Amino acid sequence: MHERRDAFCGKISVTNNFWQYGVPFTETTSHTCDVGGAEFGADLERFARLCRTVRGMRNARLGAIGARTGAFQTMRYSEKLLQAAGVTVVTVDLSEMMGKAAAIRDDEPDLLAKMERIKAYGTIPAHIKTSQIVTQAKWTLAVNRWIAENECDASAIQCWRSLQDNFGCATCVTMSMMGEELMPSACEVDIMGALSMYALALASGAPPAILDWNNNYGNEVDKCVCTHCGNFPKSFIGDTPEISELDVLGESIGRSKCFGAVKGKVKPGPMTYFRLSSDDRAGTLKCYLGQGDFTDDPFPMDGGIAVTKVPRLRDLMRFVTQNGFEHHVAMVRGHHADVVEEAVTRYLGYPSYHHCGTPEPRLIWPNRF
Repeated sequence: MHERRDAFCGKISVTNNFWQYGVPFTETTSHTCDVGGAEFGADLERFARLCRTVRGMRNARLGAIGARTGAFQTMRYSEKLLQAAGVTVVTVDLSEMMGKAAAIRDDEPDLLAKMERIKAYGTIPAHIKTSQIVTQAKWTLAVNRWIAENECDASAIQCWRSLQDNFGCATCVTMSMMGEELMPSACEVDIMGALSMYALALASGAPPAILDWNNNYGNEVDKCVCTHCGNFPKSFIGDTPEISELDVLGESIGRSKCFGAVKGKVKPGPMTYFRLSSDDRAGTLKCYLGQGDFTDDPFPMDGGIAVTKVPRLRDLMRFVTQNGFEHHVAMVRGHHADVVEEAVTRYLGYPSYHHCGTPEPRLIWPNRF
C-alpha cells in the first residue's frame, strides 16, 4: 500500500481522457485492485471474451442455405441493416446444395468418415437403415464443405420440408454437429437467430442452440417449455442424444424421409438467453437478453426439449410481444448475460433490454424550463 500512489485519481484521469476522445472502455470489478491477483486475472479473462464477442459480431459471415419457408414471415430480416453493422450474409439455393450432396460418391473417404462421426455422435435406433445414414452423411458433408469454402461463422438452413421431399433426410444432426464445434446453425433460415447463437458462442465458448418459446408449464408462471425438432448440440443437451426421425413431419410425409433429428431433454443448470432482431421501421438492430435456468421438470414430448425457468417470465413475454420480436430465442449453458450486454450496448450500440438486469447509474437531465 505504501508503494502505491494516486491509484483512484489516476484511474479516473485515464477514464476522463477516454471520455474526451470518445473511446469506449470496460470497467474492472473493483475500482482498483492488485494486477497480480486473481480478481484482475478474472477481469482480463472476461475482457477477452468481450473482445472476442464484439470482434466476431462486427465481422460475422452468415450462410443462408435455402429460402425461408413461405408461411414463416417471422423469419424475415433486413440484410441491408446487417451489412451496415458489418455482418455479411452469403446465400445459396437449396437445390444447388442437394445437387452437391447427391454428387458425392458412396465410397468417398470423407463420406465414410462422416458416417462414422454421425454414428458416434448419438444412439441410432436399430430400425434405421444404412442407406438413410449415407443420405444424411452426404448432406452433412456438402453443407460442411460449403460453409468452409465460404468462410461462414454461422448458418441458417431451410430445414423443412423441401429437403425431406426432394433429398430424403432431415438436417438437424448437421446443425447439431456444427453447433458442437462452435459453428452454430439455426432452423428455418433464421439468420438473426444464427447471429444470436454466434454471439452466445463467442461470449461463453460453449455450444448454443435455437429454441422456440413454446408453451406454458402447467400453472407455473415463471416456467416455459422451450423446444425444437432436434437441432440441439450434444453438450447443450448434456447427455448422449438419440438420432432418429422427425416425429411430427415424419407422421405426415413418411418417417423414412426424415432421419437426422437429434432428440433429448436438456439437463438442468444455469442458462443465458439472447435474441437479436432487425427492425426496419426503426432502422436498427435490436435485442433482448437475460438469464435463467434449465430445470429437471419432466415433459412428455419428443424432439429437443428444455423446461426453462425465468424470473418474471410474464413481463419478459410482454416485452417480446410488444416490441416485435420473433418466437425463436438463442440459449447457452451458463450465465454470460453481462458479457453479451456490454458487447451489444457499449461497443456495438444496439438498443437492448436486459431482463432483470441491474441498470447502470445514469445522469438525469432536469427539464427546468
